[in-house]
Amino acid sequence: MVVSYLPKDFIQTAEGLVFAVVDQGLEQGKVLCFLRYVQQGSSWRKLDTQEANQLLAEHYPQYLFYSHVKSAALHAVNVQSILIHHQPKQRLQDLLAKKNPDIVEQDLLDLCQVLLAQGVDLKSIGITGSLLIGAQNLSSDIDLVIYDREKFHQLRGLIKQLIQQGQLQQLAEQDWLESYQRRQCDLSYADYVWHEQRKYNKALINNRKFDLNLLELSSKEESSSYQKKGMILIQATVLDVQYGFDYPARFLIEHEQVSEVVCYTATYTGQAEQGECIEVSGQLEVSSTGQTRILVGSSREAEGEYIKVLEVL
Repeated sequence: MVVSYLPKDFIQTAEGLVFAVVDQGLEQGKVLCFLRYVQQGSSWRKLDTQEANQLLAEHYPQYLFYSHVKSAALHAVNVQSILIHHQPKQRLQDLLAKKNPDIVEQDLLDLCQVLLAQGVDLKSIGITGSLLIGAQNLSSDIDLVIYDREKFHQLRGLIKQLIQQGQLQQLAEQDWLESYQRRQCDLSYADYVWHEQRKYNKALINNRKFDLNLLELSSKEESSSYQKKGMILIQATVLDVQYGFDYPARFLIEHEQVSEVVCYTATYTGQAEQGECIEVSGQLEVSSTGQTRILVGSSREAEGEYIKVLEVL
């Protein structure tokens, strides 16, 4: 049986390193990923980008990798080096059956009960983030993965409805502020909150934040490789947003030079709606077949890269 490694999965090595998978499929027999946690005794420590790169450079250089397909410095793990494959759907089912959940797990179970009462099939949903490996703490968020685009958008509508009914809560000012600070994005705080509040892909359950992440599985590999041509800033009209919440998010645009915006950072998924005028700052990329696009999220921080709505319908 062929094992599929999917974005939002985690993979664990014998050295006590946990990497988040960032791409479907393999490159040179390796899973493309990024180091997120390191084991310290019986617990896990979360790493930021700089810490992760430094730890690998000093102790585990075999996991540093330059992807020629992505034209990006990533981390990668040989399939043979994977000790445990943490899968979101299986983990959620395990937690649903757990006898003595902790307070974070209980909030997840309460959220699942709310969704079940609305007829949501939990078998098409998984849990990622700290809960995927049991690394959660009292302030942890709940990160759900939905593996079907139609169900994802139905859930967004449901969240809006449940907020209006008072079964779930909209994020409070402090929640938005913490989310903004964690994202470290290139938008003002006011712009960030305005864009986020209309997405309905996050809310509160028992005052704990949860997020919805869409992962629509692709049946085909990306046929073209892209080369980066430097930073570019454009304004354009959005033509198509059907893949706007995907991983990566894709927005077709009307522009004389660029046909598409591709986004790998969650900050800007679902950022625009059809017909809106947007400003995009990112890496101009040209494919081997001559197609041009802008990449937002060429690094985990996406410094200087953003999508911002200029004109609302």
